[in-house]
Amino acid sequence: MKRIIMFTGLCAFLCHISCKPKQEEKEEASKYTVTSPLVMDTSFTKDYVSQIRSVRNIEIRAQERGYLQNIYVDEGQFVKAGQVLFKMMPNMYQAELVKAEAEARTAEIEVQNTKLLVDKNVVSKNELAMAQAKLDQAKAEIAMAKLHLSFTEIRAPFDGIIDRIPKKLGSLLDEGELLTSLSDNSQMFVYFNVSEPEYLEYQTNVKSRGDSKVTLLLANNQPLSYQGQVETIESEFDNETGNIAFRARFPNPDKLLKNGETGKVLMTMPLKDALIIPQKATYEIQDKKYVFVLDKNNVVKSKLITVRGELPDLYIIEKGITAEDKILLEGVQKVKDDDKIAYDFVKPQEVISSLRLKAE
Repeated sequence: MKRIIMFTGLCAFLCHISCKPKQEEKEEASKYTVTSPLVMDTSFTKDYVSQIRSVRNIEIRAQERGYLQNIYVDEGQFVKAGQVLFKMMPNMYQAELVKAEAEARTAEIEVQNTKLLVDKNVVSKNELAMAQAKLDQAKAEIAMAKLHLSFTEIRAPFDGIIDRIPKKLGSLLDEGELLTSLSDNSQMFVYFNVSEPEYLEYQTNVKSRGDSKVTLLLANNQPLSYQGQVETIESEFDNETGNIAFRARFPNPDKLLKNGETGKVLMTMPLKDALIIPQKATYEIQDKKYVFVLDKNNVVKSKLITVRGELPDLYIIEKGITAEDKILLEGVQKVKDDDKIAYDFVKPQEVISSLRLKAE
């Protein structure tokens, strides 16, 4: 009987010894690291969907009605200013010029004859004025005929690249019908839309943003070799989107950019009194980001946050939490709503400085 009692007591003692460290480990494991958002002036790079346009892009159209007699260029060809691109059949316009020149010669002879009669006082000076007016009208008809004839040769107004040519030789063209497009791609305009808050930050924090240089990220996620310059901002906000359009100019010496391309503009936006938290303090559910916030009873509550921008290892918060909130830093995946926890508070400055990369 004594042996049984002693054995039972020994088991209880051993059990007590083995369980005690586990309880202590559990208590230690339930203690979490907590911090607060950091408020500081900073800047971040944000990407904006953009439309790429040639500095000059025009439609080349027929200026007269007629048959397309010659095409001197090909699609995608580089042409120089003044180079002949197309020629319309000129026969009718040449005939009009010949007719106008003949009428002008007739009017000139009439003026000469009338002048002789005026000198002999046979007719009045008004007759001479009438004859001179007819001559002037005939000369105007010549000028008009020459202009119409010149319209049969369609020339490039500037250096550029020829686009698609939809019409073929012999096509009957109406006045104003599209022949092709011409693009000057020596430099490119890149348009992108900025929200009202970001516009205000950009305009009011001139010193913070440094300069107005921007980078263009192409559709293959590779940056253009040349930086662009923000030149203009449109005068009005779009009432539907609340955005305003910026325009940047990019050099294009390699002719890599074409009219109509898309990309993303990377622009550095200054922020004053930005609210910053470590990225590891957040978790995602269905593409939405959340943090755990401690209430006065040390109970964690999940809060939906809106991220305004990203820095290395950090998020810039737009809304959802305040600088006074205490947020869970470690153990985000271990707790759930309404858990009461023990914690150690670490100052946000210490948390930021301990990260692999610091905010700049």
